Amino acid sequence: MSAAVEVQGVSRRFGARVVLDDLSLTVEPEEFVALMGPSGCGKSTLLRLLARLDRPDEGRVVVPGRHAIAFQEPRLLPWEKVWRNVGFGLTGPGVRERALAALREVGLEHVADAWPKTLSGGEAQRAALARALALDPELLLLDEPFAAVDALTRLRLHALVRDLRTRHLPAILLVTHDVDEAIALADRIDVIGGGRIREQFAVQLSDAERRDGPARAELRDRLLHALGAELDAPARSFREPVSTKGP
Repeated sequence: MSAAVEVQGVSRRFGARVVLDDLSLTVEPEEFVALMGPSGCGKSTLLRLLARLDRPDEGRVVVPGRHAIAFQEPRLLPWEKVWRNVGFGLTGPGVRERALAALREVGLEHVADAWPKTLSGGEAQRAALARALALDPELLLLDEPFAAVDALTRLRLHALVRDLRTRHLPAILLVTHDVDEAIALADRIDVIGGGRIREQFAVQLSDAERRDGPARAELRDRLLHALGAELDAPARSFREPVSTKGP
């Protein structure tokens, strides 16, 4: 079976600034990869290339025909009911039924005829996930989709994504700044820097080890070191290195 994502020698420039520089990346079918790095390092630029929202200046990008993206902001259309937002982009017969099925999967069928402004932050993000799932993607791209919700809602969304992954089996590429989130969800964590993938970490942990234990702590420390983060004893909290915000 061919890879779900093949990126070969990709470069992307914005004026004189080189954001991606001869970057290569492969994601296998059904694989969950988390992409990490400081702000402005090109993570979201890469996701836009994979979503076909942008084009590289050089190199080759191959993704499945069925792919979908969910952003940090739900980006729901305020003038459309929730089900119409979820069905946006669907064609053919039974659009409402397909939208309702996707909403049912994320526990939101009861708000199908509500307006987006009546949803909580967590509900709006679940609706955005439903919209992506309604397309039945072979590749699901997630651009920090949990960053704007509270900690408890984030944990619930993590559980939902794990469940949806088991049922739909897409390849997933998640952009995140949260080391703990990456460990909790991904099969592999790639660290980007200088416009290229600099290090890759396999997450070979059981479900219990992902939550706690020496193996998780060791992986977390290795990731923080790769990210150039500071460890504050005794709290050992993550502080992202200072970087100029960019694409």
